[in-house]
This record gives sequence, structure tokens and C-alpha cells, in this order.
Amino acid sequence: MRHLLLALPFALLPVIAHADEHHHHDHHDEHASLGSHEHGVAQLDAALEGTVLEIELRSPAINLLGFEHAANSAEDKRKVADARAQLEQPGRLFGLSAEAGCKLDEARLESPLFAGKGHEHEHEHEHEHEHEHEHEQHDAGTHSDVHAHYRYDCSTPDALTGLDLRALFEAFPGTEKIQAQVIGPNGQQGKLLRAKQAQITF
Repeated sequence: MRHLLLALPFALLPVIAHADEHHHHDHHDEHASLGSHEHGVAQLDAALEGTVLEIELRSPAINLLGFEHAANSAEDKRKVADARAQLEQPGRLFGLSAEAGCKLDEARLESPLFAGKGHEHEHEHEHEHEHEHEHEQHDAGTHSDVHAHYRYDCSTPDALTGLDLRALFEAFPGTEKIQAQVIGPNGQQGKLLRAKQAQITF
């Protein structure tokens, strides 16, 4: 399943390029959001295959926390804890249809600002490699990102018509745009989402 998510950024480039032709005013912003650390912009990849739904969210930490430095003050630590708590309860953030019966099987959060508190079901070697990379980025004083990965098992996947990210925009108002890319029963597509246009279908 993970190979579908890994392929998404490359498979959907032609789709996104085509969408750009119809949104000239967003031309620069949409391309800048692909594979880059841009404040206010996040990326979301989702793949629905059979009963399994996988979602990956990648965002600059400032979108979710309001800052990117290590949390030293009590206020900053509270913001980290609050953001983490919301990310650990993703059902509301993605607007999954209750009729689809999707149960969360795995939730994994990764960020240097989470102080290495990685989540369960992660291969040890992969876990160590990713956190080494995160610490290298953090030590070098570069931008901090948050990477969240979720896997659901859906008893009635036909009832899952898409994702609705309005609650995610509400929870994290520092997020202005989300470049969403999905693979589902109807093929693949990419769409630039905003708070007032926050739905994408499978």
C-alpha cells in the first residue's frame, strides 16, 4: 500500500499541471507547494485500495504550532501538546464518512519538535533513520516539519467518497492551502484545497 503513497507526487504531476492551466492566478503558488517548505502550505497524500485507506500529511511546523523552534517555554510546550493531541485523533480532521466504518489501525507522528516521541508499528531501522535525519535538520537550524501517517481499515469503503478537510483548516488556522493528491477507485487526481474549498473526492 505504501508504494501507492510514495508514487503519488510523481504520478499526479501531469494532473496538477493540467489544473494549473485553469487557475493562472495560483500558478506560482501551486508549483511552489510541491516538495518545498513553504509557510502556510501543506501536502496531503491519500490512497484507498480495497478496505485500506492510507493518509499522509506533511506540513511546516509553523502551520500547526505557530513556530518552528524547540519548545522551551511552558506556552510553546502547551501548543505542541495541543497540536499533537489533535493529530492523534484524525477522524474529525479528515471528515471521514461514518457510513464507511473506517477504524484507525495506525497513527505515526514524526517531527524534531515532538522530541523523538515516535509512534507504534514503525520498523526500528526506518524509525532510527528518519529521526536521525530529523535531528540533523534540527541541529542545522533548518526549518522544522511535521509528518503524520495514518492507516485505516474501512468496513464499507464504497461509502467513502472523499475527504473533507474543513476541520483541519479550522484546527490549524496557520494552514492556508493544502496540496491534496489522491488515488482511489476512480483513478488519481490532485487539487489545491483552501478553507472554503476543502473537499476532494476519490
